[in-house]
Amino acid sequence: MKKSDSNEMARDNRLIDRFLEMMSAERGAAQNTLAAYQRDLSAYAAFLNAAGSGLQVAKAEHIRNYLAALDAEGLKSSTAARKLSAVRQFHNFLYGEGIVRENPATAIDAPRMRRPLPKVLTIDDVSRLIAAAEARIERLEGKARFKAKRLYCLLELIYATGLRVSELISLKRQAIAKGPQFIVVKGKGGRERMVPVSQKAFAAVQAYLAALSEEQDDDTPWLFPSHGDGGYLTRQHFALELKALAREAGLSPEQVSPHVLRHAFASHLLAGGADLRAVQQMLGHADISTTQIYTHVQTDRLRMAIETHHPLAKSG
Repeated sequence: MKKSDSNEMARDNRLIDRFLEMMSAERGAAQNTLAAYQRDLSAYAAFLNAAGSGLQVAKAEHIRNYLAALDAEGLKSSTAARKLSAVRQFHNFLYGEGIVRENPATAIDAPRMRRPLPKVLTIDDVSRLIAAAEARIERLEGKARFKAKRLYCLLELIYATGLRVSELISLKRQAIAKGPQFIVVKGKGGRERMVPVSQKAFAAVQAYLAALSEEQDDDTPWLFPSHGDGGYLTRQHFALELKALAREAGLSPEQVSPHVLRHAFASHLLAGGADLRAVQQMLGHADISTTQIYTHVQTDRLRMAIETHHPLAKSG
């Protein structure tokens, strides 16, 4: 190693130490956070040194080359974004302390975060959940049977409508006043939309309401009333009941949640040939690009089917 390279690395290490001292003293960074910064910045400094540069003289081009090297390593975009955050904060520190005259990180865009594909249950999985919910009603009595009818109603409704869990649990009885074809939903931003409901789901609502009228007084406005602070069933309670039902259906509890059932609604509709715009409207998405994630799910499934079953896709 050349003496000049050794001196550059020593200076870089001193600058990293000063940055870490600032993060600890002024921002109260935890030890594990400081250790992560040190690892990321030391790797960045080593890259610069190999390119004949250093932390104090780095240019925007060096940072871009570093990000390209990270991408070539196949790192997740979230990991690359974390490393870039460390680099940015470090260069902000150098500039703020007057150690450098320019901040090379200001012109660098963050790596584009790829939206993860949603988990989706198969139609058979949902059928098993519904069958398990129906079996509960048949075998239970009293208060437990009422709760089983409520869970069955919730399950049928969320799979038939794709409502957000917050929209579902906070439904008011007047939301179903339009009759069996539609329910009125107030979504994000207070925007109302009408969502079609299947005959089967509406029948589940009617059966549940009959049981509810026997269980308690009729003075509550909520479709799924509860004694909690909000006056209606909490999303946490619904999620826990779903996971217990998943076990009874022979499914992994980690695989099942209200949000996953919303995904199943959208994915199964699109797989059946539904129009993307119609699905967007039913989901209450403001931007169709949010709905398009489900087309990627279908594309991935088709690709996997071809790779698994097509004779020309198999090697050997």
